[in-house]
Amino acid sequence: MLIENGKQQLLDFTEKNYKETITEVTKGVWFVSGLGHSNAVFVEAETSVILIDTLDTRERGEKLLKIIRENTRKEVGNIIYTHSHPDHRGGAGAFAAGSPKIIAFKPKNPVLERTELLKDIQDLRGARQFGYALTDEEAISQGIGPREGITHGEHRAFVPPDTVYDQEKVLCKIDGVQMELVRLPGEAEDQIMIWFPQKEVLCCGDNYYGCFPNLYAIRGGQYRDLAAWINSLDVLMSYPARFLLPGHTAAVFGREEIKRTLEHFRGAFDHILTYTLEGMNAGRSADQLASEIQLPSAYADLPYLTEHYGCVEWTVRAIYGAYLGWFDGNPTNLHPLPPAVRSNKMIGLMGGAPAVLDAAKSAVREKDYQWCLELCDLLLEDHASAGKEVLRLKAAALEGIAEYETSANGRHYYIACARELRETAEGCSV
Repeated sequence: MLIENGKQQLLDFTEKNYKETITEVTKGVWFVSGLGHSNAVFVEAETSVILIDTLDTRERGEKLLKIIRENTRKEVGNIIYTHSHPDHRGGAGAFAAGSPKIIAFKPKNPVLERTELLKDIQDLRGARQFGYALTDEEAISQGIGPREGITHGEHRAFVPPDTVYDQEKVLCKIDGVQMELVRLPGEAEDQIMIWFPQKEVLCCGDNYYGCFPNLYAIRGGQYRDLAAWINSLDVLMSYPARFLLPGHTAAVFGREEIKRTLEHFRGAFDHILTYTLEGMNAGRSADQLASEIQLPSAYADLPYLTEHYGCVEWTVRAIYGAYLGWFDGNPTNLHPLPPAVRSNKMIGLMGGAPAVLDAAKSAVREKDYQWCLELCDLLLEDHASAGKEVLRLKAAALEGIAEYETSANGRHYYIACARELRETAEGCSV
């Protein structure tokens, strides 16, 4: 979301939410937040410890291991991954000496075949999204947690699971602790929840956390089925939990508060999905809907639905592409002009490249950053008009618009691309 004080809102949210805390939420269950980009939960069993997720790096995993030993005087015998994202399992190597059993689930739906051919572009876009090359001052946080340890020279230490379930639900007792593992697709296809009935503790992974989630990740990836995610929230609400422990941000305490929070989370998702589909059915384009659909204040004003990670606008576009594909129904767009040809014609109509460049300069002076970006793209697409001045002007507009962005992901992407453009300009001959 772009608003006047976007940067300050992200700063305030970060300072309020990401202090390191270790809390025994109920006897024998500890919730660790702020130590890594993600959270961890550990449960004291009869002779060992059950660990839910391992933080994002080996170094942070080692700190977690020390905390576990100090609080339980026991070793980790079992690790459960809530899902396969690296920030939740990158610290597993810190526990390898104890040879714990590691449990995970297979994805509900498989990854598209040949996705590996996109590795380079997804790695590049992922690095931009997470701000890996940025300073702490530039990045602020990662929206749903402190910056990942790899931004400070730490190392991932993933250990593959040795038990991978391919079923919807597993009931088991591990070292005297009864639990229920349920596959609940949402942010990831292999996402699970863990219910400890004797403790009234529900670990929900990333299907809920106190921030508007990545219903679409700008690094790119398969559609995150919003209807399925809503169904998963219904399942979470069916459990009589007194303690809801998410994979990011703060825990939620009390049955009524948990029920109310999850209902609001679900309601926000349902609002976006319903209004997007209805608008699509009425013949409106993705651009029109993305500019129009917003959360009503009953949801938007809630602290756990602020757009510091994902954005409503990106979600609308993802839904449109998933349900109707790229074509917006306008026959003009069936065979559009090649971008370079269109840019050349547009620049000509606007009075030539010098006039467009002057307009872009005026736009950035007036803080009309999005218009400046769009004018710069016309000049860059028409290669004869491209040059150092345009690259630097676009970089300045990206840096300017980043100050308005509430989403850490969007802010990172703007600033990272601005840096790349300035580096390109340094090597440009014109």
